Amino acid sequence: MATLVEALNDPAKKPAIIEDCLELIDLEVKDKSGLSGMAVKAGYGAVKGIKPGFVRNVVEGLMPEFAEALAPIHNEATAKGQPVGNYLVAQSSRAADALLEVTDRKAQTSTNGLVKKTYSKLRGTAKKNVEAAIPRLAALIEKHV
Repeated sequence: MATLVEALNDPAKKPAIIEDCLELIDLEVKDKSGLSGMAVKAGYGAVKGIKPGFVRNVVEGLMPEFAEALAPIHNEATAKGQPVGNYLVAQSSRAADALLEVTDRKAQTSTNGLVKKTYSKLRGTAKKNVEAAIPRLAALIEKHV
């Protein structure tokens, strides 16, 4: 059985995984409501408008680091003989923190002012939003790993 890092970086699987990630992001943004939802939708729209394919490029670029960040949780589930998806959902706070460590590092080193500004504005609610996305992410991982 492939590790999470191997599976998510497999050139044969990667295009389908990226498409599923983009769909996941679109669905999560679409599901947001209220004032914070409006902020997320506006921020996502601004980032998508930077240039065609920007979000896809970001997903492709972050995938190896996201895989590394989630690998310990995946490995624990496997070692315990538990379904990875269920385990990931049970560890949603930890998974969100791991993913946000990656995006925080990237945002700090970004040279794009709009990306930095948008990320900074949305960072306060990011953990809640990432945790909400974990069930879809868990299903995506189970599908491809």
